[in-house]
Amino acid sequence: MAFGVFIHRSDSIYDDRPAERYQFPAQYLKRVAACIGDWIIYYEPRRVSETRGYFAVAKVATIIPDPGAANMHLAIIEPGSYLDFANPVRFSGPDGLVERGLLNSDGKISGRAQSAVRPISAADFNRIIGLGLAEDHTTLPRIDPPPSHPGLHDEPTPFLFEQERDRISALSSRLVRDRVFRQVVLRAYDRRCAVTGLQLINGGGRAEVQAAHIQPVEANGPDIINNGMALSGTAHWMFDRGLISVADDHEILISRQVNDPDSVRGMINPTRRILAPARLADRPHPYFLKWHREERFKA
Repeated sequence: MAFGVFIHRSDSIYDDRPAERYQFPAQYLKRVAACIGDWIIYYEPRRVSETRGYFAVAKVATIIPDPGAANMHLAIIEPGSYLDFANPVRFSGPDGLVERGLLNSDGKISGRAQSAVRPISAADFNRIIGLGLAEDHTTLPRIDPPPSHPGLHDEPTPFLFEQERDRISALSSRLVRDRVFRQVVLRAYDRRCAVTGLQLINGGGRAEVQAAHIQPVEANGPDIINNGMALSGTAHWMFDRGLISVADDHEILISRQVNDPDSVRGMINPTRRILAPARLADRPHPYFLKWHREERFKA
């Protein structure tokens, strides 16, 4: 097993779904096979995005031939392993390249940097993970929320990854993943409730809004930005219980089982649609919205 870097472009010609699969030609089969059972980092070149860089991490479960394309293969991502970085990591920072294994002995960048799939050293992997998962205190919860899993409690102190194995184990930690997901979602929504439009910040500078999964984790919903929305406490409660939902055109739907529909309509922002992120790729995916309407919404 080995760590790897997979290049993914938002305008890619390949049939990638980063949280589910990565399509690649046969020439990279050996390199991808080395990553089976281990973690890879997704990277988007700067010429595509000025801010994305290294943007997510995922675990490769297996490889299968692509049934729909000759001489192509699919790296199948382990369900639930994909995680957007709280902080996309640039290719080069104040201390130089973060992926230092790309430097030749003469200090110049190797041609390996252009490879769609490449191995990455444990040191470089952990450096990028540490930067990508760094916390922003303004997005931490206002108070410790009730644990969503038995025996799991939130702590107000930041995580410190002092050993390599701590960084890797953190990628599977529900506590870490919830915190990172919250940071990613709140940043995309400018810390504003998508339903009410309220942007409440407490005296400590922390946002009152919560990060909601559209398809919940317990129902195999992934920790990916377009499976999330920023919601105030009341809106989150109603959404989880199916009293409100969202149409594909982002119209906010109100259940007929709501006992005070006028008050609910009064709390919804004037557009009657969710206030979605400006970046199209960050907006709720129709697949997850459909899941919520069919599995949770009390129409």
